[in-house]
Order: sequence, then structure tokens, then C-alpha cells
Amino acid sequence: MTLVKAGVVVLDCAEPEKLAVFYKEFLEGEQTDASANLVEVRGADGIRLAFRRDVNAVSPSWPRPENSLQSHLVFLVEDLDAAERRLVGLGGRPIETRDPAGPYEERGYTDPAGHSFTLRLVPITAPKQG
Repeated sequence: MTLVKAGVVVLDCAEPEKLAVFYKEFLEGEQTDASANLVEVRGADGIRLAFRRDVNAVSPSWPRPENSLQSHLVFLVEDLDAAERRLVGLGGRPIETRDPAGPYEERGYTDPAGHSFTLRLVPITAPKQG
């Protein structure tokens, strides 16, 4: 029997209601819980994120080396360009425009509150046909 049934990533921010709307729309999900200081959303694929009010929140400054990353989300997508258009339309900002080293095609962004995240192209795993 599994003891832990689910986890939630919680991001601190000054305006949790606004940040929840950004992620709810991007993840095509729904708001599942809200209080005066915490808003939770669940994406269409089941991912759970929450946003906690911190009136003194300071946005992470990655990729500057003198500051820590704090946290970093990675979202797997099937179409990088379509996902980028969607999140920029919702208020996200690109932060990494060069091709990364490594086996994955990915791009870096920040949400409207400054938290960094990556869109990573889902690798094709099906065998080649024909």
C-alpha cells in the first residue's frame, strides 16, 4: 500500500489568484481549492500546483549565477511552438533562446510572477512505421 497518495508543488507569489489563472489556462485545468492565501489548480493530465500568498515574494533571478534557482518546473509538450504561443499569450516570458546542450529539445520561460520553467519536447517513442 502506498502511503503518499499525491504531492503538490507550491509556488510563493504576491498574487496567487492571478498566477493560478495563468497555470490553469496553460495546463487546460481547473481550480480545485482556494483560501485567502492559497489557490490550487489541477491540470488536465493530473498535475497539481498551488500558489501561496507571500506579500514579500521576490522573483527568482535565474539564470544569473549569483542567485539560486529556488525551484524549476518542466512541462512535457508535443509541440514547442504551439505551447510557446499559448503561454506567451497568457503572460509568460521566454528567457532561454539558444539551443540547449543535451538530448532534449527544450526552451526556458518565466511565469508572470517570475518563476522559471522549461517546456521540453516529448520524445517520439513509437517505432518507425514503413
